[in-house]
Amino acid sequence: MRILLAEDDAELAARIAAALVAAGFAVDPVADGIDAEFRGHTEDYDAAVLDLGLPGLDGVSVLHRWREAGRSLPVLVLTARSRWHDKLAGFTAGADDYLTKPFQIEELVLRLHALIRRSTGHASPRLRCGPLELDAHAGRFLRDGEPLALTAQEYRILAYLMHHAGRVVSRAELGEHVYDNGYDPDSNVLDVLVGRIRRKLGIALLHTVRGQGFRLSEHA
Repeated sequence: MRILLAEDDAELAARIAAALVAAGFAVDPVADGIDAEFRGHTEDYDAAVLDLGLPGLDGVSVLHRWREAGRSLPVLVLTARSRWHDKLAGFTAGADDYLTKPFQIEELVLRLHALIRRSTGHASPRLRCGPLELDAHAGRFLRDGEPLALTAQEYRILAYLMHHAGRVVSRAELGEHVYDNGYDPDSNVLDVLVGRIRRKLGIALLHTVRGQGFRLSEHA
């Protein structure tokens, strides 16, 4: 899952980014509202963490412009302000959730997981596909109840496919959502990693659809 992190406090941004990466997310950090608005318009993110007090262009304006342009990505708003009218402004602009500083980083990660689950049609933090289960809160996969050993990159790929189980995910879409903006779409890294995941699963769940992409499903 790929996250846009818009926060101008460098220390806080680094802490959030580290926690998100540890939780299996790819993170693109930006420090001003102008860059945030541009990235939100031009890149395909699974969610955004957006500080309202950004320089250049405030977070409420950024969010309002995204929604006016039809961008529907889930947005978790951050602010040092706790007054009700500030919260109201964020929700009116199109925020999906809200955290007031200071907050626990662990809570941010949990809320972000919940936003992404709901946006992909999942209510439970435990996602299942046949004998495979993703425990989003624990950040691990189980196969027949036993932990599945995955690298960080393998986890990101399988988690994205799990959130979209049953449909074909193109190589381009998968690359855009599991890597930050340094990803080279012409590399064969996805094919190599998908092959590793398939061998670790040991069962026919991860299918290659010729000329289209990949599908996680109990059925071929």
